Formats: sequence, C-alpha cells, structure tokens
Amino acid sequence: MREHHLIVPRSARYFTLGELGPGTRDVWFVCHGYGQLAGRFLRQFEPLMDGTRFVVAPEGLSRFYLESGRGRNEKVGASWMTREDRLSEIADYVRYLDALQAEILRDVDPGTVGVHLLGFSQGTATVSRWTALGAVRPERMILWGGEVPPDLDLAAGAQALRRGRLILVAGDQDEFMTGKVLARDEGRLREQGIPFETRRFPGGHELDAGVLRELAS
Repeated sequence: MREHHLIVPRSARYFTLGELGPGTRDVWFVCHGYGQLAGRFLRQFEPLMDGTRFVVAPEGLSRFYLESGRGRNEKVGASWMTREDRLSEIADYVRYLDALQAEILRDVDPGTVGVHLLGFSQGTATVSRWTALGAVRPERMILWGGEVPPDLDLAAGAQALRRGRLILVAGDQDEFMTGKVLARDEGRLREQGIPFETRRFPGGHELDAGVLRELAS
C-alpha cells in the first residue's frame, strides 16, 4: 500500500461583517476555534463595527458532527486540522487563507488599510502558521486562548512574526490556556527575540467584548 496526494479545487466558506470601501481603515481576519462555525463566531465581533472596520471570518475546511444524533438537529462544527495527514492540511489552509486575502484585498490600496489577525483557541495555531508560512503581513496578530503551535519553528519564522505587533490574550480561568501554558509560550517567544505583550482578563475560554473593544481602539 502506498499513500498519495492530489491537490483539487474545492469550495471554502467565509463570512464578513461591514462594507469594504473608501472608509475602511482596518481589515480583520478572525479564525475560529475547534468545533465552531465561522458565521456564529463572527457575531461576537459586531460590537467592533464602526464603519472603519471590515471583518472576515474564514471557516476551517473540515466540518463534522459535534455529537451523535439523528436528523437535522445534529450540531455541526469545523476544524482547521487534526494530527492525521497534518502537514497536508496545514499547507491546504495556508494556501486557502492566502487566496482569501488576495480576493478580499484585490481592489484595495495596501497603503490605506491595515491587516489584523485574530485567532481564538485552535485558530491561534492557524494564524501563527499563516503568518510564518504564508503571504500575509499583518500589522497585528492577536492569539486569544490558544498556543503558539509547539511544532512551529520559531527560529525560521521569527522574521515574519516580528513584523507586526503580537498580543497574547487569555482569561484568568481559561482551562486550556493556563498560566503554565502561557508562560511556556512567552518563554519561547523571548528566546527568539520576538516582541509581544500579554493581556489577561477575568473569564474563561471565551472572547470578551470589553477586551475586544479595547484592542480595536
């Protein structure tokens, strides 16, 4: 038995908030966590909409049923990758996100619009890899409630990760992004001379509207 790979065209879904036009100053690409769908995730960014911001939520390419059941009541979520054939899945979503950025910014003067990335939970690994391996050059990257991927070669990706402002955000009661995990990420970044700042807030594994507004302003 031999394993093979074939790159094929497929449909990728994304959602947007706001209108992209002359008044747009910032474009945010926001990547959801494991088991979420982009449309539901995007609703949490509605408090940021002030006419100058355009928010794009791509959806992970792998959808699945979140729980066993029957009929149309089964809940569906999406994932960016699993450990199975992981390198191919990473390459697929980096190509997808590069193509999405090119599509969104096709008619935009790059000197007038800033690009910002936010990843939540599993999405932090997605935006970290996209920045290190892809064509995106964000002014700011926000990693919220999730790790810098442990397998990401920070030495090789340091130049790309230094280009913009890097912010780590975690709730004090986050059961996944614990203080120990956060400290490990901070240590890895310091070792490679990658500047960052850390924001904590009272809460768990969730986005917080107040902190989002502060970061947006």
